[in-house]
Amino acid sequence: MKPSKEHVSAVLALLDKEYGTDDICYLNHETAYQFLIAVILSAQCTDARVNMVTPSLFKQFDSLEAFANADVEELEEAIRSIGFYHAKARNIIGCTKRLVEVYGGEVPDTMEELLTLPGVGRKTANVILGNVYRKPSVVVDTHVKRISKKLGFTDNTDPEKVEYDLMKVLPEDHWILYNMQIITLGRTICFARKPECEKCFLKGECPSAK
Repeated sequence: MKPSKEHVSAVLALLDKEYGTDDICYLNHETAYQFLIAVILSAQCTDARVNMVTPSLFKQFDSLEAFANADVEELEEAIRSIGFYHAKARNIIGCTKRLVEVYGGEVPDTMEELLTLPGVGRKTANVILGNVYRKPSVVVDTHVKRISKKLGFTDNTDPEKVEYDLMKVLPEDHWILYNMQIITLGRTICFARKPECEKCFLKGECPSAK
């Protein structure tokens, strides 16, 4: 069942009031390719942990070509403290090689092209499109999937279906912003195991709180 426009507008107004409408990027980076690498590293890992690793990582491998030509064991050692570092090292090398060989060293700006890069799925592609190219995109991470269902914005649990549901429900100017706001809510109030509903500024609009 699709939520009413009034309900969606009320939720978004409360989110804007609480968190503002300025863009927030949780991953430290200086270039588009560094951001892409940071996003790949962040899968099933906290942004804080990624931000602890990337300063030295980006010094050790100081160019896109350095990553593309990296020794996999050397790269694994550099990101060892991050989960799934074997697969992530292989994906980063494969991804950066493709950027160099196919895209002239540029991070592509379409979903179709981004999905051809090793280690890049729809979530990562949408993060790149929204944060790097400012293209309206809906990023569905664990917080967005869980809290959107609580709010009645979707009945689905499959991330791609949730993405399409939110594209129908949310105004386009909130697609990027909503993700950032909901991540903050999920990290501070609406915890997965024990949400603090009594403290939540959305409790009057959240069916789950009632």
